[in-house]
Amino acid sequence: MVVATTDVWPNTAGFDTNYEENEPVSLTVKGTIPKYAAGVLYRTGPLGYKAKTDDGKVWAAKHWFDGFSCVHRFQIDATPHADSPPKVTYRSRRTVDEYLEMVRKNGRLDSTTFGPKRSDLCESFFSKVMSMFVSIPSEHNVGVTLSINMPGGDKLPGATRPTTNNHTNGIDTLHVKTDSHEVKQIDPETLEPRGYARQKSLHPELKGPFSAAHAKSDPKTGDMFNFNLEFGYKSTYRIFRVSASSGETDILATFHGTPAYIHSLFLTENYVILCVWNSHITWGGISLMYHKNVIDAMAPFDPDTKATWYVVDRRQGKGVIATYESNPFFCFHSINAWEEPSASDPTKTDIITELSMFENLDVVKRFYYDNLISSIDTREYEGEERMTALPMQAQFRLPSVDAGVPTPMPAELLFQAEKFKSMELPTLNPAYLTRRHRYTYGCADRLKSSFFDGLVKFDNKTQEVKYWEEEGHTPGEAIFIADPEGMEEDDGVLLSVVLDGYAEKSYLLVLRAKDLTEMGRAEMAGPMSFGFHGTFKESDKMYRGDV
Repeated sequence: MVVATTDVWPNTAGFDTNYEENEPVSLTVKGTIPKYAAGVLYRTGPLGYKAKTDDGKVWAAKHWFDGFSCVHRFQIDATPHADSPPKVTYRSRRTVDEYLEMVRKNGRLDSTTFGPKRSDLCESFFSKVMSMFVSIPSEHNVGVTLSINMPGGDKLPGATRPTTNNHTNGIDTLHVKTDSHEVKQIDPETLEPRGYARQKSLHPELKGPFSAAHAKSDPKTGDMFNFNLEFGYKSTYRIFRVSASSGETDILATFHGTPAYIHSLFLTENYVILCVWNSHITWGGISLMYHKNVIDAMAPFDPDTKATWYVVDRRQGKGVIATYESNPFFCFHSINAWEEPSASDPTKTDIITELSMFENLDVVKRFYYDNLISSIDTREYEGEERMTALPMQAQFRLPSVDAGVPTPMPAELLFQAEKFKSMELPTLNPAYLTRRHRYTYGCADRLKSSFFDGLVKFDNKTQEVKYWEEEGHTPGEAIFIADPEGMEEDDGVLLSVVLDGYAEKSYLLVLRAKDLTEMGRAEMAGPMSFGFHGTFKESDKMYRGDV
């Protein structure tokens, strides 16, 4: 679809698109792609947000997180000739056929979404209350993060093997996840949905509806860690581990806490850290049933309510061993965490966490489609008004986690970077998960467009940055691929899917991670939808798991 626009930084084609390739197509490669970048890159995200209903009207999602889930697959194959770049093929598929059919047939959605439906604005109080007592089908619009060969995945109901095995590169299963207990299996090659399950299939106690889309994997064992939140008068968090070797799940800690929307958590060599930041769900979760969306179920941001950090032992079965409090904030994405000798007592252990944080909850409404699409001229959070919705790179120190202190201790804010130096959709060299890293890569927002306006590399030692930017070109999350012959943390390349807003076509961009200079690109025939997250499986190498 071609959208006529005079936008300075046009991006409409990346949101309002139906471009899909159900069969592999070859992309035009320009420049070079190093041979060590051969493998499979998967991406998730919404493919469009509008659907024509059977009565001739147009239904539209209100929030970017509620578009029609899709999985994209890039196959990068090395060639035997030293001077020839790898071949790149691309295919994609929406994974929500039943969801789309329900929208087209009924002209509405009765399931829980992240943002309010556009029809919610005129829905009566009575109809909302009555809907709390109606059995609501689940359309399984699951599509935020991906797990390759997910621990326990082969034990879930309906689990299947790939239909073909030509280019699976050791990928036996592929699962997509979201911020709930739902998991959907996708064929790793054809991208067709193959099965659906909930976390209670892994363990009967995992019966709550909330979880983190971003699980964390032990870089040595491959074990996967996450939480499950059960709502109630006293809402219950359960931190759990799924063994990569056996597929069995065990509960590491169970504790009561304020229910909250939490997109990610932290992992160190010996601990799992869950921060309940200030995105609290009201009425013990009943508000989620009433509003049927996460945003309206969240309490207004309270600058006087502390964020709470829970440290859970993952080695010796000790459960929660320490809690901390910090000034309030909101966050989507944790980046990394590691242990080091305590600054006050070298016989004790401190934990350092790094994350992209926000000063309040404005960012969740900033991601309404009407605020992101460049061709809409009635946007909120425009220009300087968006400053409160911009991220800040930050580090916290959790001191002496093994000191046995029974009451909450203060978490120390080590630094909070300038907003224009910070990023969303942060990533790092996955080899540095659970140990001190220096560089983080992500999408920059410097108010040059209505969405992202470049890629940024952040140095947490000097707090200096490098940028990649091309006017009118909007990037997505950058995935780091390490150079096997490299000696330094940033020896490698970044893969990012970029929309050329003027040509209304996308390309897979390959940047040298050291200085963010372009090495090559693989050009696509249409505009790939702006997505959320990706994962990469190197050819003939072990997959590192969820980072």
